[in-house]
Amino acid sequence: METFDQYKARILKLVEGKDPVAVQRTTVAALDRLIAEVPTEKLSARPSADRWSVAEVLAHLSEAEVSAFWRYRQIIEHDGCTLSPYGQDLWATLGHYGSRDPQESLALFRLLRAANLQMFDSLSEEQWERRGVHAERGPMTVRDLAGQIAGHDINHLAEVRRILGK
Repeated sequence: METFDQYKARILKLVEGKDPVAVQRTTVAALDRLIAEVPTEKLSARPSADRWSVAEVLAHLSEAEVSAFWRYRQIIEHDGCTLSPYGQDLWATLGHYGSRDPQESLALFRLLRAANLQMFDSLSEEQWERRGVHAERGPMTVRDLAGQIAGHDINHLAEVRRILGK
């Protein structure tokens, strides 16, 4: 089982040398291409009992973007604020990921991501460097969070590709 520190290192390595905002700008279109013309039944099928389906990954990405949306704005508004973690398995249960329509999850992700990208375009250098303190990850700037989200995107895009055999 991967520890939190191992997960964080792996995610940050995925985005190493890349512009996190540029990565985030391409994720929705990449997902659109990957799932185009794939039947909902295939998107909803789990590759194994302990792994999420593509539909569940899309639901997770949409709700992770809810969290990122809130965290970016909290850090900018309240420099030094505490950022609470969330339990992705609980969110999956509460959000009924297994029965969510993949297109609806992607639409929610698309809207939230667009709002975040629009905000990024207007941030000052000082706002990019504002900090929050994540209960598990420690201090992080808006820029740091954007990098972690970009690595999260890359990780889940690879997962979707594996599940779909693309």
